[in-house]
This record gives sequence, C-alpha cells and structure tokens, in this order.
Amino acid sequence: PVSVEVLRHLERLALVDFRDREGVERLRGAVLFAQLLRQVNTEGVEPMDSVLEDRSLYLREDDVTEGNCTKELLNNAREKVEEYFVAPPGNIPLPKLEEQETFLQGY
Repeated sequence: PVSVEVLRHLERLALVDFRDREGVERLRGAVLFAQLLRQVNTEGVEPMDSVLEDRSLYLREDDVTEGNCTKELLNNAREKVEEYFVAPPGNIPLPKLEEQETFLQGY
C-alpha cells in the first residue's frame, strides 16, 4: 500500500495526478515493477556513469552562430513570464490532502 504522504510526494515530483482509479493503478504497476527490479542480484556489478559507457562521447564546441532573436523565440511560447518560457504548460493542480485521503480510503 502507498501512504497518502508518499502519494503526495510522488505527485509533486512527477507532476502526475493520481486521484482517479487509473492513476492509482498505474502507480501500483510501477511499484510492482520496482519491487521486481530490487530482487535482481547486482552484487559485484559496478554502477554505470552512462548507458553508453562502451563508447567515447565527444562534446562539441558551443559556438553561437546566430543571435538577437529572443523576441522571435518567445513568440513560440504558449505561456511566458517576463522573458522566460513557462514549462511544462498545463501543470495539473495538486489536490488538497483531504481530497487524497477521501479517494484512497477505498484502496
């Protein structure tokens, strides 16, 4: 079982709404999958820095080739504050704790 506190914390981290049955079932599936992963014996396995550890990754120079186009770029923003993009657009409003407790009582 997932406590209300853990559910609220996960919603804030993931910006996902778990108030409906589908959301709670999706969370349950993810928890079950994570429990399966925890059963894998990783003793003696070194942690990876990247999934591409067997390849050399080269960084390119960050050369500015164009500029002075802030206004044109901001015209693409669905929502902006001052000269910044607001992302992600359409964040869900997080429910109050009382609403979560009421919904989760059936689980």
